[in-house]
Amino acid sequence: MLAIRLQRNGRKALPLYRIVVQEAQRHPLSGRIVAQVGSYNPHTKATTLDKEAAQKYLDNGAQPSSRVARILEANGIKMPKWYKKAGEKHAAIKNQDKLRKNQPKEEATEEEAPAEA
Repeated sequence: MLAIRLQRNGRKALPLYRIVVQEAQRHPLSGRIVAQVGSYNPHTKATTLDKEAAQKYLDNGAQPSSRVARILEANGIKMPKWYKKAGEKHAAIKNQDKLRKNQPKEEATEEEAPAEA
């Protein structure tokens, strides 16, 4: 099975990514790719893309990663019917009753009252 994913290039603290078609079992940095269909710069949001090649691999069953799918859709490439979008992640707040905003308001204590007078 083929996957369309990002392959990191660039230097430390300045990543640049290639959009590559690769076997899904291989690690992205292995260097063994089927084709390079574009590049992505996350700092400037600049994207270069070979739309025909990307559409060809999608039509033949290549599975895009969630980030690559967003990049492809932003560039006007139609996703196949079988592709399911990743849902929105919502962080669940643990122990909501312990939050300060959910605690009952404290009444002014006796020690604070003489200090104010």
